[in-house]
Amino acid sequence: MPASRRFPLVLIGAFLALYLVWGSTYLVIRIGVESWPPLLMAGVRFVIAGSLLYGFLRWRGVPAPTWPQWRAASVIGVLLLSCGNGGVTLAEHAGVASGVAALAVATVPLFTLMFGLLWGHRNTRLEWAGIVLGLAGIALLNLGSNLQASPVGAALILFAAASWAFGSVWSKSLPLPAGPMASAAEMLVGGVVLLLGSALSGERMTQMPTAAGWGALAYLVFFGSILAFSAYMYLLKHVRPAAATSYAYVNPAVAVMLGIVFAGEQIGFEECVAMAVIIGAVVLIGVPQWRRPAVEKAKAVGEVEGELCK
Repeated sequence: MPASRRFPLVLIGAFLALYLVWGSTYLVIRIGVESWPPLLMAGVRFVIAGSLLYGFLRWRGVPAPTWPQWRAASVIGVLLLSCGNGGVTLAEHAGVASGVAALAVATVPLFTLMFGLLWGHRNTRLEWAGIVLGLAGIALLNLGSNLQASPVGAALILFAAASWAFGSVWSKSLPLPAGPMASAAEMLVGGVVLLLGSALSGERMTQMPTAAGWGALAYLVFFGSILAFSAYMYLLKHVRPAAATSYAYVNPAVAVMLGIVFAGEQIGFEECVAMAVIIGAVVLIGVPQWRRPAVEKAKAVGEVEGELCK
């Protein structure tokens, strides 16, 4: 089969969008929270992105979610976006470097396997090895100066990763809307909850955001949420789930490099070792997915559909 047939440009573009765009969102969030209150920025981001996506889908004739679907989307939206992305945004506002935040979020596959046990999922030996190695990586990461300097940020970032993983696993058992409508509904609900959290926590705009702050918000809405999510959904339909979720060990490297080059972030020796250990753990976890028969791969798609946007 010709290479152009095996690796179409759209497929290559989708992978690049997932790796580069989602990898860059951590730096963009850090830029954004310099002039936006963290919960307010995250809430505005998802309300705008969700509204645009929902309006576009309805214009294309996609049916509106039913009430049970709205309830399911609300639960997943709060876990993934309000707690998951909101926790990352708060952690970076508390001083966690963008590269370290991305590295901590790379532990999502580890938490996903552990939470999967609650639903009766069985892990292979390689997956258990990945979990043990990943936990060692988390311990090393917490020995680094970055998280030690911000214990609140460390707690927030791990809470965010655990919330994202729990929501991803639970989403398989809930009656979510089909396709992108699930993401639209989750972004709308998650964004509204973040805005409520912003108001209740007393966040206030003391001055208008800078041009960089507005640019960060626009980038997160159109590229981080809508474009990257569309690329993710395309990959779920055309490649193995393990390949579609390979961003988990690519994004940290992208985020670290961007943070060092553009934000002057410093990554210590312990954090570099932790990066190698955690990425190795995620690769170990991914190996059994590549080996699954076609039927099991199809079932695995539902398990990762909850991981909608960064």
